[in-house]
Amino acid sequence: MSHRTRDFMLVISTAVVVAILALAVTPTRGQAPAEYRAPRMAGGHPNLNGIWQAVNTANWDIQSHGVRPALAVRPGRVAGTMVPAAPVIAFGAVGAVPAGFGIVEGDEIPYQPWAAAKKKENADNWLTRDPEIKCFMPGVPRATYMPFPFQIVQGTDKITMVYAFAGATRTLEVGGKDEAPTDSWMGWSNARWDGETLVVDVTGLNDQSWFDRAGNFHSDALHVVERYTATSPYHVRYEATIEDPKVFTRPWKISMPLYRRTEPNAEILEFKCVEFVEELMFGKLRKEPLPMVDDFRRWYDEFRAFPGLR
Repeated sequence: MSHRTRDFMLVISTAVVVAILALAVTPTRGQAPAEYRAPRMAGGHPNLNGIWQAVNTANWDIQSHGVRPALAVRPGRVAGTMVPAAPVIAFGAVGAVPAGFGIVEGDEIPYQPWAAAKKKENADNWLTRDPEIKCFMPGVPRATYMPFPFQIVQGTDKITMVYAFAGATRTLEVGGKDEAPTDSWMGWSNARWDGETLVVDVTGLNDQSWFDRAGNFHSDALHVVERYTATSPYHVRYEATIEDPKVFTRPWKISMPLYRRTEPNAEILEFKCVEFVEELMFGKLRKEPLPMVDDFRRWYDEFRAFPGLR
């Protein structure tokens, strides 16, 4: 056999081996890659224990949105412009709304006409209506994507979720079929396993929580079905189907990744914020209310006198 023939046969053989290996590791058309299999608990179910956090702007607005001067705004002197309202001027850039991609699939919330008008009204009155400002518990699903971590503590027949904001918690009854004795901020959660996914059926939610700071709301008929699926050791895919026939024309869905907090000292630190809103909510009941307006005017005069603004 000549050198040329031998070299040709070697090239052909190598190509065949490469093709076989490629077929072995590449899924065929229409075939999904192998599903991640999370570590197991003693009962055989996926282990979702850990501290998780969403990294997005959904708490500002669950729909796609551009950067805004603030959520509380007023018309500027130039037609069509908006500037921060007086109560939030002092926040400057800190009070501005960052741009973000939405978490709503299709980026559309199917409000009934009256509810769409109510949502806009809520947004226009954010400072006085958003329950987050008053330190009320965030509700479901908002608790999941607030800018705070939360912890999953997983047992066999119960799973506890611990949230930093307002000290909120909820217990998931695995295999449970009971109904809520009464409506509440965090609702009643029955859970079941669907292969690699934890499915949580949440009912018994009151009508007080919002979905975000943009005024998106619901009624006491809200029904949320959550799905938690580990997609790697460090990620969980969170999905929630939202149904409320009093407010929406059809069910709709949100989805996002959750990220594991991996710092050696990661833990849930409490943010019990009631004491921070007492003056806001009850200061007017003081025998001698604090001079809030005068304080603001004094700050504004000092700000305007700053050398960099001359």
